[in-house]
Amino acid sequence: MADIAKIDVVLLSELRGLIEQARHHLAQVANSTLTLLYWKLGERIRREVLRDERAEYGEQIVATVSRQLASDYGKGFTEKSLRRMVQFSEAFPDEQIVATLSRELSWSHFVEILPLKQPLEREYYAEMCRIERWSVRTLRERIGGQLYLRTAIAKKPEAVVQAEISHLRAGGQMTPDMVFRDPYMLDFLGLPEGYSERDLEAAILREMESFLLEMGAGFTFVARQKRISVGADDFYLDLLFYHRHLRRLVAVELKLEAFAPAHKGQMELYLRWLDRHDRAVGEESPIGLILCAGADAEQVELMDLALPISASPSIWRISPT
Repeated sequence: MADIAKIDVVLLSELRGLIEQARHHLAQVANSTLTLLYWKLGERIRREVLRDERAEYGEQIVATVSRQLASDYGKGFTEKSLRRMVQFSEAFPDEQIVATLSRELSWSHFVEILPLKQPLEREYYAEMCRIERWSVRTLRERIGGQLYLRTAIAKKPEAVVQAEISHLRAGGQMTPDMVFRDPYMLDFLGLPEGYSERDLEAAILREMESFLLEMGAGFTFVARQKRISVGADDFYLDLLFYHRHLRRLVAVELKLEAFAPAHKGQMELYLRWLDRHDRAVGEESPIGLILCAGADAEQVELMDLALPISASPSIWRISPT
């Protein structure tokens, strides 16, 4: 009897797994189908009804059509809803891209993205949402925190930004420019006035979950005060992380003062050591992140550190209060 009970428990668990898997698949298919339907409705109305030469007449047609559709299919097809579908087809004109995104993004995700004015900003949030599988709440928080505007990629020429987003969409690897931010907002640490670098490090460790949320998805904590032995000397790296999308170690140094050239030399020493002793097979070369209170833009540009590059430190500001 005991063996039968054990088999029953295992069988029941496996059956539950099959049911949950099927439910998830059905929900995913239903969501994708509904999102594509909304896109097609919006595209059809935009193309055949709201043409410039028939703008006033088109507005009347939309109102009439919405009343009929709402009567037949419910409040999801009101005039306001139809206009949002038109906006959707305008903001994302490529049906194939919408089909790909809809496998991970719900209609509620798109509703959050549509009000954004810049096309590249919309594309960035949509792709990051797809890759990192953000919930609608997380997406809303990222947009509210101006994530895109704080990333390095937002400071690049539009053609470069478009190329990187297209590369990511095609299955390419995420770049550091999409990951690192400036500034990092660390107000959640609740540090008092006159805190030290050691206080900052301790607060980050205490609030690691919140810190990782600010850093962005994909970061995994590896070590604090990582020992770096070079000859007879020992050095200690403040924090070490691993980023699974970048597939590389991320060394973090905390500096409360403004950036100084010595910080660059120190970080490059750490990166060379990590590249030689801690880099695993298949990983990209380590990258360094110097979190400092400020940086002279001209000095950073002359040192070619304005943006993250392979095996080089990048300088970012922190706003702890």
